[in-house]
Amino acid sequence: MENNLLNEMDRINPNLRDEILAELFLDKMMNNFKKSKILEEIDQSLKNKDKEAFLRLTEELRSVS
Repeated sequence: MENNLLNEMDRINPNLRDEILAELFLDKMMNNFKKSKILEEIDQSLKNKDKEAFLRLTEELRSVS
């Protein structure tokens, strides 16, 4: 599948291709950052024994994953 995607990317205008790749990269980095922050908050909710926050955050993590 990755090879097919790479082959298709070769057919796209280089400027557009670079823009698409940059956007995909930024989206992935933002997603990773969000997950990291949510996991930190989940850890804190466990330390605080805050069940409501834990349940809310785990649901939020599912939607980001």
